[in-house]
Amino acid sequence: MIQRALGKTGYSVFPVAYGGIVSMKDGQSESDKYVSWAIDRGVNYFDVAPSYQDAEEKLGNSLKPYRKNVYLACKTAERMAKDAEREMLNSLNTLYTDYFDVYQLHGLASVEEVDMAFGPGGAMELLVKMKEKGIARKIGITCHSEEAALKAISLYPFDTVLFPLNWHMHMGHDMGKQLMKTAKSLDMGVLSMKQLVERAWLDGESREEFPKSWCKPFSKDETALRIAAMKYVLSIGADILIPPGNFECFSFEVENVENCIKNPLTEEETALLKAHLEKVSAHPFF
Repeated sequence: MIQRALGKTGYSVFPVAYGGIVSMKDGQSESDKYVSWAIDRGVNYFDVAPSYQDAEEKLGNSLKPYRKNVYLACKTAERMAKDAEREMLNSLNTLYTDYFDVYQLHGLASVEEVDMAFGPGGAMELLVKMKEKGIARKIGITCHSEEAALKAISLYPFDTVLFPLNWHMHMGHDMGKQLMKTAKSLDMGVLSMKQLVERAWLDGESREEFPKSWCKPFSKDETALRIAAMKYVLSIGADILIPPGNFECFSFEVENVENCIKNPLTEEETALLKAHLEKVSAHPFF
C-alpha cells in the first residue's frame, strides 16, 4: 500500500488521512464501519478535534483495535496552557490513548492568537512540555490564515502544518504559496484540507449531498474536476490530503489517490481547473 514521508516526523503515512468529521454524528456502528474500511485500505493517519461534536467519542471507540498501528492526531483550540491542558487530558481519555502522535494548536486565525499562545501562560508552554514527556510525540499547527501560520512557524520549529491548500485559492489568489515554500524549507509535514472544495456554500443552497462539509465540494459526478483538484494539491507539495468530512469524499480520495500520484497533473487538467475558476471566482471560498 502506498505511503509517503510526513516531513521530518519519521512517519510513513498513507497519502489520505481520516478526518474525524467522517465519524461525527453518524452513530457508533457507522463509525466502526468507516474506520474498518479505511484500515483495510492502508489508511494509517487519523485526525480529530474536540470541536467536532461527538467525533472523539465515536473515533476513540472505533480505533480501539487499531490504536498501536496508526498515527493519531488531535488538537486544542485553547490559547492558554491551563485551558489547553484540560482539553488535552479530556481528549486522551475520550480517545482511549496515553499519547498523541501529533498534537496541534488548532485554528490559529490571527497573529494576535499566535501571540497569545506563545505568550506567558500560553498554550505553547503546554505543548512543549507534553512533547518533552512524550505525550505529544510531535506538535503542529492548523490554520486558515497564512499570516498566522507563518508567524507561528517563525517562533517554533513545528513538525506539521495543516492548511487549506486548494486549487481555487492557490491558483486564483496565491493562498498557501509562501507557507508551502517556508514549510518545505523547514522539512515540515504538510497536510492539506479542502482540496476537493469548489467554493463556499451559497445562501439557501441545499447541503443534502454533503451535510458535513463546511464548504461546497465538487459534486459526485464531477470526477474529472475532483481528480484534477487532488493532483493540483499534490503537485504543489502536500504530503497528505484530508478530504471534506463526508465518507463519500473520503472514500473517493482513498480510491483515487494512488492514480493521482502515479499520473501527475497534466496541462489538460490544469486548463480544466482554470476554466472552472472563471466560473466560481466571483464566489467566496470560506
